Amino acid sequence: MRRPGGGGAGRSEGPRRWPTRSGMDHLERCSWFLRGTLVRAAVRRYLPWALVTSMLAGSLLKELSPLPESYLSNKRNVLNVYFVKLAWTWTFCLLLPFIALTNYHLTGKPSLVLRRLSTLLVGTAIWYVCTTIFSNIEHYTGSCYHSPAMKVRKEHQSKLECDGKGGFWHGFDISGHSFLLTFCALMIVEEMAVLHDVKTDRSHCLHTAITTLVIALGFLTFFWVWMFLCTAVYFHDLSQKVFGTLFGLLSWYGTYGFWYLKSFSPGLPPQSCSLNLKQDSYKK
Repeated sequence: MRRPGGGGAGRSEGPRRWPTRSGMDHLERCSWFLRGTLVRAAVRRYLPWALVTSMLAGSLLKELSPLPESYLSNKRNVLNVYFVKLAWTWTFCLLLPFIALTNYHLTGKPSLVLRRLSTLLVGTAIWYVCTTIFSNIEHYTGSCYHSPAMKVRKEHQSKLECDGKGGFWHGFDISGHSFLLTFCALMIVEEMAVLHDVKTDRSHCLHTAITTLVIALGFLTFFWVWMFLCTAVYFHDLSQKVFGTLFGLLSWYGTYGFWYLKSFSPGLPPQSCSLNLKQDSYKK
């Protein structure tokens, strides 16, 4: 009776290992595709222009030939409520381990890793300051009305009070989605540039962790760009999206294109020997 039992156990081990190898192969192929697509310098160079172009084209389509109502045009759709509105949270949670693992793998210096992780604190500050500015602008330029269709003014002094009384607050509502999705997509692409120099042993657990994070960040970037297009096509006026996108571009360029090049900054992702030497000199 033991022999059949043992044989059965031996046969069951093969099928359990095979999906694991097959699944890892799929992850590897997906990871290499995303590396080849998003890590290119051309992507970092042209993605800002692509976002601006798509925002203008989508806005023009919305004004001249609006698309039919769909699930994506509903502000309460799942993608908008649980992903776009929490875009910075998703970006933060995936970039945190990615920056920590890749930067420590390349430099071996915890101090440098902590310094690079401070980019997430900078991003959080930018997110908070910009959304606060947007909210204040909407407040000081707005008034309360009975409904979006009936422009009969009601006497309420704040958007919160207006909403609580069943009114509709109309002000200059800068597109927070255009700002945040632009900033998050560009930040992810900038941080993924570190993959040019990341080489890991496939048998090491670090390789699996980084591969998984690359796939997650890659799909998140494509998703942010897609939702940015949906925002351009379905929501906000052109001027509101222009200002939102402009804030996102300025936040990205002000950090990665200017401040992070300075010695008193979190620094850029390590991408070459010369950059590593330059960042090391910051710390001495």
